[in-house]
Amino acid sequence: MSAFGNPQTQVAFSVFENRGVFALLLGSGLSRAAEIPTGWEITTDLVRRIATAEGVEEQADWAQWYLDKHGEEPHYSALLDALSSTPAERRQIIHSYIEPNEEDREEGRKVPTSGHKAIAQLVRDGFIRIIVTTNFDRLMENALREVGVEPTIVSSPDALKGAEPLAHTACYILKLHGDYKDARILNTEEELGVYPNEYNTLLDRIIDEYGLIVCGWSGEWDSALRAAIMRAPNRRYPLFWATRGALKGRGKELCDHRRGIEVPIPDADSFFSDLADQVGTLTETQRKNPAEIAFLISRTKRYLAKLEYRIQLSDLIDGEVQKIINRLNEADMAPDGHVTPELFKKRVDIYQSAGEGLVKICGLIGVWGDASHLRLAADAIRNLWITLQARRGGTVVYLEMRGYIPLLAAHALSLGLIKSSRWQEYRDFLRVEMPGENHAEGTIGSDVTSLRWRGNDKHLWNMLYDQRNRHAPLSDHLHDYLAVASRDYLGVTPDFTSLYLLSEALPALASIDGHSLKDLTDKLSEEAGSPKGHYRMPVWGRLGWDSWPVKRLLERLETEKFATELSDAGFGGGNIAVVKATVVHLRRALASVHWY
Repeated sequence: MSAFGNPQTQVAFSVFENRGVFALLLGSGLSRAAEIPTGWEITTDLVRRIATAEGVEEQADWAQWYLDKHGEEPHYSALLDALSSTPAERRQIIHSYIEPNEEDREEGRKVPTSGHKAIAQLVRDGFIRIIVTTNFDRLMENALREVGVEPTIVSSPDALKGAEPLAHTACYILKLHGDYKDARILNTEEELGVYPNEYNTLLDRIIDEYGLIVCGWSGEWDSALRAAIMRAPNRRYPLFWATRGALKGRGKELCDHRRGIEVPIPDADSFFSDLADQVGTLTETQRKNPAEIAFLISRTKRYLAKLEYRIQLSDLIDGEVQKIINRLNEADMAPDGHVTPELFKKRVDIYQSAGEGLVKICGLIGVWGDASHLRLAADAIRNLWITLQARRGGTVVYLEMRGYIPLLAAHALSLGLIKSSRWQEYRDFLRVEMPGENHAEGTIGSDVTSLRWRGNDKHLWNMLYDQRNRHAPLSDHLHDYLAVASRDYLGVTPDFTSLYLLSEALPALASIDGHSLKDLTDKLSEEAGSPKGHYRMPVWGRLGWDSWPVKRLLERLETEKFATELSDAGFGGGNIAVVKATVVHLRRALASVHWY
């Protein structure tokens, strides 16, 4: 007997406690509320269209009429075969059922529903990353883009070859039957009987490595997908099957085979909306009081608006710093004991909760603060860094983690400055002096950025992703966490990834812009492809793998306009030629990145 009285509550706790571990398997039932018909409804309508063309009068039950005439149930794939001879013709037929016209849009039909939007919220907040669907429509992709998530979409074996690796994307959508705008959609029984080897390999990995939440799919159709679920060897995470009424037939067989848990639901929209609400509630219990955070943000904005509130802002910041120190000096946060994935994840959550107020204050100062406000924030980060680093005895991992909140605060302030294009203030912030390791003098740029922080241990931060082989797990985690946390100070930011990548690229440029132009150009003239071809710089974060956004970033850095802005701000010692040379070094450094 489950400890949860309601299976939906069990789903919510599993999703919350295992962030990013569950994949969704979505069928046509999810899109039903958008008035996109299910496969059975399309089937009966196809029967009607064929029969009407043959002069048959209107029937109350077209499926029964077909059964009476042909002695068998109507089959979606057989009817499509009868109506069309090529994949392109089949695509056109399906197009009419899925694509909204002007009237549909005005009436709210064939557009993302509350269920799609709830899933998008779970993806945005990092709880769901993998979506497998048999649907042809684009409602899920549209809902994700509405919340600022650009998914990796695989709707054909060709797309799979060029897609980002599964572990490196914020959201991966595998459209097993294709996309309705692509002539290669799979419809017929023969097409759905066997998947390409590339699909089978990917499905085997997903079903083996992830938990599965099924909704809107009966399990009756698509023998290739059924076979993939049946052959999966492991059950390391549970399967939940959301169903209207009792699960039966082949769906019941699949669920029982995987020892899955049936979750009775009224409809897909209600299920996912409730799930997002429950997970959100569980998340809030791990944070500070949301009302307290809202009040803190409001006070910070008010104090930033007028110079005479500088003392009040200083007191507010000092209060947050003291709260953090008090919390981290409690017994459960002592920097000793064994390191396990569970304990590490718990500590990360506690750090993020304890530092939330200071982090958001620093972000607001980055966007709106003047020079005096920036000094207050920099002093707070420096004082917190010194205080938390003072303790020397204990487990090395936990000692190094004590710099995590200063790292978050520095990153938030950096993002605020970058969002506001305050390049001189940002360069000055990177140069703020900080006590380095073994009491040596360092700077924010040399010690308190994600790629230079000594707590950036790849194997350690991979624990957050259940030992998945991410190349830059800390960088990926900061990107995903700050993408959500920064909304209170960055506002609507459609392309957060570009801002984040700049926060890695600019410290990398600054790390070598102390060299003279001659040094930089001489180094570039050395043998290409060897370590001599560029100066070493920190590029082993998201900057080192997120290829398409990085390509756009480099193109921006290489423009005359941006190079001028950076040199005017003091990058490259104020010499635009030096800035341009450091960008060439950055490009070469990125080209030489090798992951181990």
